[in-house]
Amino acid sequence: MFTGIVEELGTVAGIEDQGDAVRLTISAGTVLSDAELGASIAVNGCCLTVSTLGEGEWTADVMLETLKRTSLHTLAAGDRINLERAVTPTTRLGGHIVQGHVDGVGRIVSREPSEHWDVVTISIEPSLARYVVEKGSIAVDGISLTVVSVGEDTFTISLIPETLARTSLGFRAVGDEVNLETDIIAKHVEKLVLTSPEGTR
Repeated sequence: MFTGIVEELGTVAGIEDQGDAVRLTISAGTVLSDAELGASIAVNGCCLTVSTLGEGEWTADVMLETLKRTSLHTLAAGDRINLERAVTPTTRLGGHIVQGHVDGVGRIVSREPSEHWDVVTISIEPSLARYVVEKGSIAVDGISLTVVSVGEDTFTISLIPETLARTSLGFRAVGDEVNLETDIIAKHVEKLVLTSPEGTR
């Protein structure tokens, strides 16, 4: 589990095509300070497992299913990526509960910069939009963000200077794909309501 508070921007050092999978080599610093083989690290909001560890870098194997369902298939050597280690029982929950299980891929529709923040509109599948509410939380490329407004197939977020400086959303452009994870609590509540005796009447 994660909180959506990005710890550092890593760099894709290499991509090895394995046919039905890809092995990513990622350069990093902070997230490797206590990393072990088998540890979980979120890469642009997608939970990946540490396969190998080296000096200042680590690798993760990304299976075909993950490549199909996330924006990780668009990565290239040199790309900057959001990294976050899994939480511990004593971690401050500075964002919200993020599983690292991407629900879908959105696309940046528009970007309106201002002196102090950027307003960004992102597309979302209507089937996922029902889990997004105004002033609620959503993870975009693993970043815990507050929703400003929601439409049928888009939502809007405001990015403060800290987010612009420390995450990949500082340089994402219109048309770029981003990983989306909606609120897991909303999904559980929906299922409980729909499958309860009262919900089936």
